[in-house]
Amino acid sequence: MTLPASFRDWFARQGWQPHPHQVDLLNAQGDGLLIAPTGGGKTLAGFLPSLVDLSRGPYRGMHTLYVSPLKALTADIARNLARPVADLRLNIRIEDRTGDTRPAQRARQRVDPPDILLTTPESLALMLSYEQAPAIFGGLKRVVLDELHALAESKRGDQLMLGLARLRTLAPDLTVTGLSATVEDPRSLAAFMGGARVINADPGPDPDIAMLPTARPAPWAGGGGHYAIPEVLAQIKAANTTIIFINTRAQAELFFQALWAANDENLPIGLHHGSLAREARQRVEAAMAAGQLRAVVATGSLDLGIDWGAVDLVIQVGAPKNVKRLVQRIGRANHRYNAPSRARIVPANRFEVIECVAALQAVAERDLDGDPRGPGPLDVLCQHMLLTACAGPFDADHLFHEVCGAGPYRGLSRADFDACLDFAATGGYALRAYDRWQRLMQRDGLWRLRDPRAARDLRMNVGTIVEAEMLKVRLRGRGGAPLGEVEEAFAASLEPGDSFLIGGQTVRYEGLREMVVEVTKQPTKQPKIAVFSGVKMATSTQLSHRVQALIGDPARHDILPDTTRDWLDLQARISALPRDGVLVSESFPHMGRWHFALYGFAGRNALQTLGLLMTRTMEDAGLGPLGFLSTDYALLIWSLDPVTDPAPLLDRDALRDGLGDWLAGNAVMKRSFRSAATIAGLIQRNLPGQRKSGRQATFSSDILYDTLRRYDPGHLLLRITADEARRGLVDFDRIEDMLNHSPQHDHRMLDRVTPLAAPLLLEVGRVPIAGQGRERLAEEEAAALMAEAGLA
Repeated sequence: MTLPASFRDWFARQGWQPHPHQVDLLNAQGDGLLIAPTGGGKTLAGFLPSLVDLSRGPYRGMHTLYVSPLKALTADIARNLARPVADLRLNIRIEDRTGDTRPAQRARQRVDPPDILLTTPESLALMLSYEQAPAIFGGLKRVVLDELHALAESKRGDQLMLGLARLRTLAPDLTVTGLSATVEDPRSLAAFMGGARVINADPGPDPDIAMLPTARPAPWAGGGGHYAIPEVLAQIKAANTTIIFINTRAQAELFFQALWAANDENLPIGLHHGSLAREARQRVEAAMAAGQLRAVVATGSLDLGIDWGAVDLVIQVGAPKNVKRLVQRIGRANHRYNAPSRARIVPANRFEVIECVAALQAVAERDLDGDPRGPGPLDVLCQHMLLTACAGPFDADHLFHEVCGAGPYRGLSRADFDACLDFAATGGYALRAYDRWQRLMQRDGLWRLRDPRAARDLRMNVGTIVEAEMLKVRLRGRGGAPLGEVEEAFAASLEPGDSFLIGGQTVRYEGLREMVVEVTKQPTKQPKIAVFSGVKMATSTQLSHRVQALIGDPARHDILPDTTRDWLDLQARISALPRDGVLVSESFPHMGRWHFALYGFAGRNALQTLGLLMTRTMEDAGLGPLGFLSTDYALLIWSLDPVTDPAPLLDRDALRDGLGDWLAGNAVMKRSFRSAATIAGLIQRNLPGQRKSGRQATFSSDILYDTLRRYDPGHLLLRITADEARRGLVDFDRIEDMLNHSPQHDHRMLDRVTPLAAPLLLEVGRVPIAGQGRERLAEEEAAALMAEAGLA
C-alpha cells in the first residue's frame, strides 16, 4: 500500500513529512506493534492504512475497530481524526461506542455499524456477546489497539486479548496494529497481542528532566510535597501549560487546595481525577484543549495520550514509583516530535529524594521497569465463556483452540479450560445443586445458555474492573451540582457536620438521601479529612534495587543533595547502610519500647504483609510486639523486648507457612475472592432494576467463600483467590524477591534511634500531631528525633 498523492499533498499542507515509521506501518504485511514516542504521530500511523483504504471507495460494514483504555481517549481520537477526514473530503463515518454512548445509537450500531468504531475493552466484550456479532465484525479489516502497554498491565488487557481471538475467528483476514509509547520489553508485548512484528520509531531527543530546586529541603516524612508550592507556582507562571501529576487522589485534592491558597494572581488551574463527576472532568478536558488553563493537577487519569499540544511542562510531585510511568508522564509535555519533553520532579520526603535521583538515572539510561506477565487469569476466561454463550452455542474444542490463540492464554492447559467450563456451566461441585448457577447446558455437542433470558443479566455484569460501591456527591438543594463520588465505606463513616475535600473544595456532610451524599460548601473551613485514603503505588522492583544500590555505595553519593549525603554519612557511622545483596536491620530503644527496623525495599504492600507475619512469630516467641508500620523502603516494629536475631523471623519456609495460615480465614482472602467471583460471574452486582450495595455484595461473597472452604476446598475460585492474593494484595512474591536479592543479613544492636529509622517514627499514625500549628509541631518533632539520631 502506497501513500496516495492526495495524502502526500495533505501532509505537505500541514508542513509535515510522513515519518518513516508511518510509512513502514502503511507497507507492513501482517500484524504490527509500533513503539513510538509521544508526539511521533503513532495514532495517525495506526489509522493511516484504514484512511487510505477507505479513500478508494465506500466499504460495506465496519472496516476498522479502535480500542483504547479510556473513554476520554476515544473522544480525543474522534476529534483528531475529524480533521484529515474533512480536509481530504473522505466519505467515512466515525462513531464511538462506550458506556457514555446513547442506547439508541448502540442499538443502531448493531445493525448498521460505522466505517470506524472507537471503543473500550468492556464495550467490545459486550458487542461480541450479541448474536449479531458475526454480522457486525465479519467484514472487519483492521483493529488498532492504542496504549497497549497500559491495557497489558491489568485484566482488562486479558479480556481484550480474548475478544481479539474471537474477532480473528469472525474475520480471518484481520490485521491488528498495537500502538505504545513506553514499553520495557517490546517482544513480550508483541507476544501478548498474539504475535506481531515490532516497528521501532526514532525515540527522539532525550527529555529535559531534573529535580525542581526548592528553598526548603524536603521534609523527613510525609507525602504531600507542599513545601515546594512557591517553586511549583513559579514554574506554572513561566510555562505555557503545566500538568502536575500526583500519585493519589487524596494528595491531589490537598495539593490543589494548597496551590490555590498561594495563587495570588488567580491563574486558571484545574483538577482532574477519576472520582470527579464526569461533567467536571469534561469541563477540565475542554478547557485544556482550548488552552484556557495554565495548569491542571491530575492523577493517573491523564497518564495516557490525550493530545494537548499546549502542554510544555510536566511536574511530578512525589516519587514516581515506576520509571515507565514517569516516562509516560514526561511524554505529556511537548507533542512535537523533535523537541525534548520538559519535566521537573518534586520528592515528597528525604527517602524520596534518593528514589527520584535513581529514577532520573534510569530515564537517562532508557532503562524501563516492568514485571513479567503471568498466564491469563481464569476468572476472566470464565466470564468470556458465559458471554460467548450469550452470542450463540459453541463447541468446546473449537473454543479451546480459539482461546489458546490469545497471547496470555497460549499456555492454557485443557484441564484448566475444562475446569472453567464446568464452573461456567454449574458453579462447581459444591454449587451445582443450586439452579441460579446452572447457566450452561450441552445439547447436540454444543454448549448453550440453559435459559436465554440469562443473557441480559450476564451482559449487565461485563468487565474486569471491580471497584468499591461508589455514591454520588451533590450539593444540597433542588438541582444541586454533582461534585463527584465517594466510596460507600467512606460515606458510612461520616457524621453530619464532618468536612472533607472533593473537587478541590471543602464541603460539609449533611446526610444521605436516596443513595446520594448531600453536602454544603464550607469554603473557609479546613477539612477534617480528605476523601480518599489513597492506595499508594508500590515502587517497582527494578527501581527499588536501584535505590538500594545507590544508598549502599558511598562513592556515588556525590550525585545526591548535600543534606541527603550528610544524612547517609551519619547512618554509615552510627549503624550500617543498606546495600546491594545485604539485608540490613537494626534494634534500638526509644521512648520505653524496643524498635526493630528492616530496610527491605520491597514496597509498602509486601512489607506490610511481612510485618503481619513477623509480629505473629514474635508473639509466639514472647517478644511482645505492639505494632508496626511499613513504607516502600522499610518496616518498623515496636515491641516490649528486643529482636536480637532476625534470621528466624525471616525464614523463608516459616514465612510461607505463616502466610498460608494467616490467609486462610483472613479478610484479604475474602476481598480477593469477592473480586474473582464477581469477574467470573458467580456474584452479579448489576441486575435489572436494582444494584447490590457494596455491603450486600460483600455479605453474599463472604457466605460463598466460607461455604466453599468448608465443602469444596479445591474449588476453582478458591484456587484463583489464593494465587491472586499471594501475587496481588499481599505481594508475597516481592518478599521472596527481597530474600533472593539480599541473601546476607547485617543486624545491628544499638542504643538509640538511627538516622534512617528516625523518619519512620514520623509517619502518619505513629506520632499524633493535630490542631493548629500542626506543621510547626511536625517540624519540631522531626528536629527532636534527628537530634536524638545525631543529626543536628
